Amino acid sequence: MRSPAGRATARRALIAAVALALAACSALPDKPQRSTSYDFGPGPLAAAVPAAPAAALPPITLADLDTAASRLEGTALNYRLGYEDAQALRPYASARWTQPPLQLFRQRLRDALAQQRTVLGTLEAGNLAREGRSSEVLRISLDEFSHYFASPTASSGLVRVRATLLALSPTGERVLGQRVFVVQRPAATADAAGGAAALASASDELIGQMVRWVDGARR
Repeated sequence: MRSPAGRATARRALIAAVALALAACSALPDKPQRSTSYDFGPGPLAAAVPAAPAAALPPITLADLDTAASRLEGTALNYRLGYEDAQALRPYASARWTQPPLQLFRQRLRDALAQQRTVLGTLEAGNLAREGRSSEVLRISLDEFSHYFASPTASSGLVRVRATLLALSPTGERVLGQRVFVVQRPAATADAAGGAAALASASDELIGQMVRWVDGARR
């Protein structure tokens, strides 16, 4: 049978062992946080009925998209604090796009244009010109693509695009129209998920405006 002094010594040893175990656990590195990837969503789940026969509209070439800033060539999901330092573009640490925004936007735009007309590649457009046939070329520049915070609790997806529509013929190019499109859509939550959803929604709205503008530019 242990004496009181022995039992006290055993208790102290047990407490010391538990403390050492807790200290060892706290010294372990944190589990790496997994990054979440976003895209623009599945798009329309049913094919839209063209408003006009594809043959009624000339073929169009979607030129390679230009970006005014190299930051848009990566997959970072960026945000701005407009109420604090609107000139600083910050990336979310654990959220990314599946592809650069430029590519996601281009594919969505191509799909929308293809509902009304034939969308050509640059090689096909060159062949048409050599054959003496005309086509149209749409050139766009993605200037802004960010989750914009007007305040800590109010934010939106902000997309700005410059577009130039050209008529391409064997004799050269003719400008049919130029326009800057700016769309903001409110974010449901003030985080990366809310920003990604708002940017996808703003992109779809802007693309819809652009397609209507392209279809009416010759009138």
